[in-house]
Amino acid sequence: MTKFKVFLLMLCLPLMASAQCTRQNKAFQAGESLTYDLYFNWKFVWVKAGTAHYKISNSTYAGKPSLRTDLLFQGSKRLNAVFPMKDTLISQMTPELVPLYFRKGATEGKHYTVDEVWYSYPGGKSHVKQKYLNRHGEISNTEHESDECNYDMLSILNVARSFDPSTYIPGHRIHFPMATGTKVEPQTLIYKGKENFEANDDVTYRCLVFSLLDYESKKEKELLRFYITDDLNHLPVRIDFYLRFGVAKAYYVSGKGLKNEQTSVVKKK
Repeated sequence: MTKFKVFLLMLCLPLMASAQCTRQNKAFQAGESLTYDLYFNWKFVWVKAGTAHYKISNSTYAGKPSLRTDLLFQGSKRLNAVFPMKDTLISQMTPELVPLYFRKGATEGKHYTVDEVWYSYPGGKSHVKQKYLNRHGEISNTEHESDECNYDMLSILNVARSFDPSTYIPGHRIHFPMATGTKVEPQTLIYKGKENFEANDDVTYRCLVFSLLDYESKKEKELLRFYITDDLNHLPVRIDFYLRFGVAKAYYVSGKGLKNEQTSVVKKK
């Protein structure tokens, strides 16, 4: 998924670097493992196109304890016969959810690309070093430094799950910078309100709904819309992707190792 960029940030306050990037992790723990079904809108017909697996584990980075996130998108045999797809994403963060490293290797069709991001925090600044291998085999290197905390598509997911959105009202906007391969770009999340959703585990959840926007030619463009459970887990149960070639959806199937009780369950079949 070339535009799998995710999640919540804290109100409208600027996120500062160094110690102020640290967050208390209330939502997840090492050992959490989630599975999703993937669907694509193929010529006006929704077809199951593969699976996604999301896993949190204890790890080390630069000799220090870290939390590692692995996210794998794997196309089905049927899809891969037409359009091969396999995206592997890795994120390393401190136990306080400060980004350290990110990598995304993406096979999409006949093309293979790699994004890598290294984070450091000299002098209280947030320094981002990026390396990008494009589909033509060309490598570019960029660097960015700012007073704001910078994120990638996985670290922002983990950070966002630990925030308390109870003060949000529909239409509330959240701004943050994200490393996108060759540069750091502004992103905006809009809180859409609450909605019930029946996931592929036959459970209906009360969800918080958010929309992620990007800016192309100075115009807002929706990249994805996601549904997270309205409980302490903030478990992603549905994500709608708006891609160049159509729309894709990921529906939650199963999970284990959750940190908190699932209090957002509305109905079970």
